[in-house]
Amino acid sequence: MAKQQPNIQSGRLDKAEIDGNFADLHPPLSRSEALIAADRCYFCYDAPCTTACPTGIDIPGFIQKIRSDNLRGSAHTILRENIMGGMCARVCPTEDLCEEACVRYTHEEKPVDIGLLQRFATDPIFEQGTALFARNDSSGKTVAVVGGGPAGLSCAHRLSVLGHDVVVFNKDSKPGGLNEYGIAAYKTVDDFAQKEVDYILSIGGIDVRNNMVLGADINLTDLRDEYDAVFLGVGLGSVNELGIENETLSGVENAIDYIADLRQADDKSELPVGERVVVIGGGMTAIDIAVQSKRLGAGRVDIVYRRGRMQMGASDFEQELAQTSGVTIHYWVQPVRLHGDKTVSGIELQKTTLGDDGKLSASGATFILDADIVFKAIGQKLDDNKLGKELDGLAFERGKIVVDESQATSLENVWAGGDCVVGGDDLTVSAVQHGKIAAIAIDRTLRS
Repeated sequence: MAKQQPNIQSGRLDKAEIDGNFADLHPPLSRSEALIAADRCYFCYDAPCTTACPTGIDIPGFIQKIRSDNLRGSAHTILRENIMGGMCARVCPTEDLCEEACVRYTHEEKPVDIGLLQRFATDPIFEQGTALFARNDSSGKTVAVVGGGPAGLSCAHRLSVLGHDVVVFNKDSKPGGLNEYGIAAYKTVDDFAQKEVDYILSIGGIDVRNNMVLGADINLTDLRDEYDAVFLGVGLGSVNELGIENETLSGVENAIDYIADLRQADDKSELPVGERVVVIGGGMTAIDIAVQSKRLGAGRVDIVYRRGRMQMGASDFEQELAQTSGVTIHYWVQPVRLHGDKTVSGIELQKTTLGDDGKLSASGATFILDADIVFKAIGQKLDDNKLGKELDGLAFERGKIVVDESQATSLENVWAGGDCVVGGDDLTVSAVQHGKIAAIAIDRTLRS
């Protein structure tokens, strides 16, 4: 993060106001609110909401159990398909998935509050540490899981339930991956990410080894020799470059790194924030860094995106959240160059248009936005510098690992999932499903 300067300061708001700004984005439902919300479900036989859920949760089933006050049964219905159902209830774009598919969702009616009901059912389980799963008899097999994020932890938990011993090699100082380091703080308060991790690990049979980096502390060849199977959930550790002039100026920052600093900060009021912040990108990360900058006290925050509202990766809800938080979104503009001497002072933008062939082109018209900090949030890629030759031998497509329907890679007894594979879409819920599918396939292979 850029050092403190006259226009980059901590303490723009007092601690109490900042703490209020980072309160729970979606406060949990009370019992009476949950029962009213659950009563709106039609309990469709061919539930389109379940079809829309990447992990296939029986949504009418868990809502019906809420109606009958069977919260333990409801939570089990959720967590047996998605062991990170608590986090997904907080961060999943339900408005684009299960709730969008809800048959009650019309111009006149809102959908059933599936996300909030999922949280209502699962929160007591994590708070009380209620054991819903038990390990099968030991298989005598050991699996290496590289990556302590949603895909890796999902895979590890399912493998443990199936009776295998698991060693998780995690590159960070705490497990959780982007759930711990990469999600806006107002979406997951009270250290929930680690509470969920603790619950997942409480099944037993999972040895987590932190600060272990593939390509530095461990290598794939040795893991394949030592373990009966390997799962790769390494994520995408490197940020895409803008490829424009003056990109190395001080104050041009990686959004993911700043979000990680914010998530780990004991006192958010001590974080330096610019008076004028510009965010480049159109996904969830762009929204998260923009809204959090505003809530830390930035005077002006602008998001610039090269296409239109409908093409933006962030959902309509997220875009509206940004705008109602005081963030200005500029559609149909792309960065041309950054201005400044040693530190960034502005960004030059060029307006874009979409041709009849669907290709983006520059219109030639430009303008400049002043900026003390420019955040890059234009996606990530595999960190080739750190991984080196570790992934040699794996089939790749567009910079990601190719897997089949069982998440198997082109290397024998090596599976992969999450953002690092073709089809990974930067969603916790999808990564969890990848890990679950891989674990079931690994179990089948090891027992054959």
